[in-house]
Amino acid sequence: MPRRERENTLPSFAAALAAGAQGIELDVHATADGIVVVHHDPVTSAGGEIATTLWSELNAAHGPAIASTNIPSLAEVCDLVGDRAALFVEIKGEGIEEAVTAVLDGRRGTFAIHSFDHATIGRLARARVPYRLGLLFDDSVDDAVERMAEYGAADAWPHRSLVDRPLVERIQRSGGRVIAWTVNSASDARRLAGYGIDGICTDDVTLLDVLDT
Repeated sequence: MPRRERENTLPSFAAALAAGAQGIELDVHATADGIVVVHHDPVTSAGGEIATTLWSELNAAHGPAIASTNIPSLAEVCDLVGDRAALFVEIKGEGIEEAVTAVLDGRRGTFAIHSFDHATIGRLARARVPYRLGLLFDDSVDDAVERMAEYGAADAWPHRSLVDRPLVERIQRSGGRVIAWTVNSASDARRLAGYGIDGICTDDVTLLDVLDT
């Protein structure tokens, strides 16, 4: 819940769980020694590049922070979430998909993986990983169904502005799910729910209380 706690930290994920989130979406990169960490950007707020920084040095490079708001590893987040919510992992780091699946394999919980890098998802599909795979879209969804079939994806993640009823129906008819990002207004949430969308990604889970009224 980035509106309450620092984004991509254990307190933020704990707040989302406490608010009743059915899923947790996060971004991952990998350190120089191969530890998968949860952070939106490839560099820390202190300017350190995650991919060239050792895990043991990462939070020192990240800048002053109490332990609870340090950059967590994906393993730490998995331990926190357990089976209380589905974990949706967005791969941002290049060529780290095997490291990501190594963290998830054998853990308790429900996991899915998605990325803007559709080739990454294609490699995971060819490796027959046991997780739902998804493609992120930020500009056009005209060929979403075709691209999902091409890359072996079961989920489409379009930006909220790209979603309309025909898109939702087209993807669902093909057997896929539609999850919109990032929805931070009640009006958008109601509109998308009216289309029968499968999921809504938001910075504030309590915003979705409007769907129950």
